[in-house]
Amino acid sequence: MSYRPRIPSPGRRAVLRGSLIAPAAVVLSPATASAAPALHLAGRPEASWGVQVGSVTASSALLWVRSDRPARMLVETSATESFRRVRRWYGPSIGPGTDFTGTTPLYGLPASGQVHYRVTLADPADPRRTGRPVYGTFRTAPARRRSGVRFLWSGDIAGQGWGINPDIGGYRVYEEMRRLDPDFFLCSGDSIYADGPLAASVTLPDGRIWRNVMTEEKAKVAETLDEYRGNFRYNLLDRNVRRFNAQVPSVVQWDDHEVRNNWYPGQILDDARYTEKNVDILAARSVRAFHEYVPLAPSYGSGRRSRMYRVVHHGPLLDVFVLDMRSHRNANSPGRQADDTTGILGEEQARWLKRSLAASRAEWKVIAADMPLGLVVPDGATDFEAVAQGDPGAPLGRELQIAELLRFIKHRRITGTVWLTADVHYTSAQHYAPERAAFKDFAPFWEFVSGPLAAGGFPANALDGTFGPDRVFVRAPDRANVSPMESPQYFGEVVIDGDSAELTVRLRAEGGAVLFTKVLRPGRVGQ
Repeated sequence: MSYRPRIPSPGRRAVLRGSLIAPAAVVLSPATASAAPALHLAGRPEASWGVQVGSVTASSALLWVRSDRPARMLVETSATESFRRVRRWYGPSIGPGTDFTGTTPLYGLPASGQVHYRVTLADPADPRRTGRPVYGTFRTAPARRRSGVRFLWSGDIAGQGWGINPDIGGYRVYEEMRRLDPDFFLCSGDSIYADGPLAASVTLPDGRIWRNVMTEEKAKVAETLDEYRGNFRYNLLDRNVRRFNAQVPSVVQWDDHEVRNNWYPGQILDDARYTEKNVDILAARSVRAFHEYVPLAPSYGSGRRSRMYRVVHHGPLLDVFVLDMRSHRNANSPGRQADDTTGILGEEQARWLKRSLAASRAEWKVIAADMPLGLVVPDGATDFEAVAQGDPGAPLGRELQIAELLRFIKHRRITGTVWLTADVHYTSAQHYAPERAAFKDFAPFWEFVSGPLAAGGFPANALDGTFGPDRVFVRAPDRANVSPMESPQYFGEVVIDGDSAELTVRLRAEGGAVLFTKVLRPGRVGQ
């Protein structure tokens, strides 16, 4: 395999300058964590929450920052870490309307180029009063096949009561991922747990004590806009996350815990923890906070409505189809209906996905799903949360929409499709094949699962035989909600070779272990 990473990490000079992140927030006690920005008393705007990069193409990117007060955003970029020659980008004025977050688009960047950047915040009333610059670096997407691609994926962060634990170094898996120097990171949903309050400490089964960094917003379920914002801020308290964000561009999708467990449009909650019972109102607040805290260029559906689903073009070798299996779905149900046009994607997104897959000229089409296809994910005693509903027969309910999509891929001879997901809090590889399936009009394909990054681990879900899955590999705990102190966290790695165009998937465990490897050959409708 000939993928050759370029600059593995920012160098010593950046570290000595104050580096990737302003120093505030993370080596903090639980009592002082929520006051992180207030630690800067000089009266100058500070970027204590770090920087993020997103929406990276071969020639452009989007830089994100959060200030501790009203500020004007200034970005400087350079081809070298010394910043001997710079380009300046004047960003927006940022203030309370966006929770002091802002983004600056960068254009005219070199393809496959290492871009060094620094973000400075200035006092809007006196541009000479500036905070300390925050440094970072990233690579643009390639324009040529020979460059190859490497990216990571996972999801599920700060879930089931397991937040930032300073005793174990916080979210240390992020530093392990950063050192692999990926071109980007695909967060497959549950980037926050807005419905998952934390306690200051938890006693583990073996008697050890898990300690959480605490903030006001993480002490209850999120309902207000400010509480959703606080959940997004929480993960940025971790030094590993901020260092990772400064170097690795992100592609973030959302799932349920960004709003509330197992939610669907139109749901009215029966949950005593919530004073606001209308989930559509909660979702609207979360959407706003999501767009404030994730460097995501807006995309639009019919009627110019902002949407979460999109395709990310990363050079000639890769298109990533980022699905939204939450916002357009029908209500969770037993899933036995014989006619279902809404499904888990909604009609408009399903049409968009078919059209976009057919139009793609990339060698590989990664379908980034925030929920698995053939794994049975229940919602209560009778309803189901994902696609599968436990009946191994002909497609019913949401399976009908997926069956039509798989049929379309086969009959249009769309090559190189691979499904990636997280959600179930373990790691596995499933191969789907018509000879094992009740529904047979599709080409074989692989689905890879990895996660969580910082949440509880759970036993493996049952398989549904409708699309003929064979669980080739699985690594999962044997009991529910195993803490990160008891079980490693999981993430996946995808490498596309620039010479052969072969795609290699590695399922990884925190600590450096490669648990499973699969090499896929290009140019095939089915694998």
